[in-house]
Parts: sequence; C-alpha cells; structure tokens
Amino acid sequence: MLVQHHPHPASAAPAAPVAPGRARDWAEIQERMLVPLYEAVYEHLEVGTGTRLLGLGCGSGLALLMAATRGAQVTGVDTDHARVDLARQRLLPDPGTPGTPGTAGTPGGTGHPRGGPRLETRLLYGGPSDAAASDDQDLPAYNLVTALQPIGCTADDADGLVPTLTAAVPLAERGSAVVLAGWGPPERCATTGVLRIACRLTERLRGRGAWRPALRDDLEDVAARAGLHPDGSGRVSCPFGYADTDSAVRGLLSTGHFDAAVEASDQETVEKEITEALHPHTRPDGTVWMPNVFRYLVARIP
Repeated sequence: MLVQHHPHPASAAPAAPVAPGRARDWAEIQERMLVPLYEAVYEHLEVGTGTRLLGLGCGSGLALLMAATRGAQVTGVDTDHARVDLARQRLLPDPGTPGTPGTAGTPGGTGHPRGGPRLETRLLYGGPSDAAASDDQDLPAYNLVTALQPIGCTADDADGLVPTLTAAVPLAERGSAVVLAGWGPPERCATTGVLRIACRLTERLRGRGAWRPALRDDLEDVAARAGLHPDGSGRVSCPFGYADTDSAVRGLLSTGHFDAAVEASDQETVEKEITEALHPHTRPDGTVWMPNVFRYLVARIP
C-alpha cells in the first residue's frame, strides 16, 4: 500500500437515497475498496479510546466499525436509509440490545459486534443537525469529524459537502480535526477511464450530477469554504479489485457516479458501456483490477 503523508498541504455531500439492493452492493462489493484510505486516516490521527468521532455520510458503516474496533466512540449520519440500515446491522446487530435504534432518528445503543468493549455507538438518518438534536447535553463534543466518501467526480459533490461541514463544525471542539477525502489525479486512477463513460453519456445533461475529472485543489477549496484551516494531507493507494466483471459493474453502479448517465440513457446501455470499458482491466482469470490513488486532507476547526 502506498501511503504518503505530507505535514503541510501542497498547493460527502449526502448521497442520494438508493434502493436496498444497490445499497447492499455498496456494502458487500464496493465499500471495502476504501479500507486502505480509512486505515491511513486513522493511523495518521491516532484514532483510539479518546476519540469521539462524527462520521458524515457514514454509508453502510465500515469506516465507523474500523474506528470502533480501535476504541473510538462513533456517531454516523447519512441521508440514505438503506445504507444506514446496513450500518446498524454491522454495528448494532442485536435488536434486543438496550438502546438499539428501532426508528429513524433514534440514538444508537451500546455494545460491540464482536463481544469487545462496550462502546457508545449512534447511527442516525439525516445530517449534522440530526446528530445535534439527539445529543445528550452531558456528552463531550466530538474531537474528530470525517467525510470519507471521496469527492471530486461530479460537478456538485463538493458544493453539497460545504453546508454539511459548516453544520458539523459547531458540534466539535475547537482545534478538532476534520478529514475530507477525494479522488487522486486522473492519471493515477485507472478507474477514471471507466468513469468517463458517465461524462460521455451525460453530455446532453449539463446540470446536476454530471461527472468531471477530480481537480488538484478540490479538498482545499471545500475546506476553505467551510472555514477550516488545512493541516496536512496524504495519498493512499486504493486499488479496485473484483471477482468478475458482473461484480465490478454492480460495485461501480453502487457508487452513484453513473446515476446521471442512467437518467440520460438507460440502465442497460450504461451497464454495457461499463462492461466494455472494463475489458483493459480484466485479467485472464476473469478478475478485474484497477489501481487508484486517493487523497485525504486533514483540516482544523479554528
């Protein structure tokens, strides 16, 4: 794994709700591709028992689970009900556990999915305001905020993340770290060639959701607009590997990057185009392998 930390930087918006089947594709196929990113961030910030983490756009909860196994207290928010439901199955698997959420917006309970230390874990539908509304006034503020769903692939994902971060800042202590993630340079991301399909198929859709290449300063721009002070960055190798082409197509569709392409054409056309674009990355044994590099930015709340 390539991990490069830079002590000084050079120079998710909430996802649209998806069907339960596609949310499961994300959880079972695609989300694990980002494990090296999660690990690098947690190592960089020494996440552990003293960490009180607020995960924005927490998805199906893999990043939160990894933080919880390090001893962190975690709260996750996401606008996608299907993904949050899967996160609850991962982090709060026993419906009989006291405090386990049963309805949207209910604070999560305690417990560890593998019988380890009892931890405070909360998973909520919505955004930072929903976390604030459910917070116990006696609980300390968060000292780490993460937005680990990589931005930089659509024209509006950065714009959508700014108000989410702005709403999260008052919930954390001054000086706390806020971590943003994004796609690396297109020339370092093999998946970029596949994502360009979305651009071609959405040429007649010049509005929301259209794909575009990641820009060098996407993360710094978002941090500045949210009033945060950059305090370091890193690059992480996150190859996308799939058992076969069908898994690759399902995984890539679960990211949401092709939603506008489906709207502009149809599901069958998009799947066919993705399959053809995967040919150069398909090995003789049928597996698919695409090396990628992702960036993360650590910023501080002033």
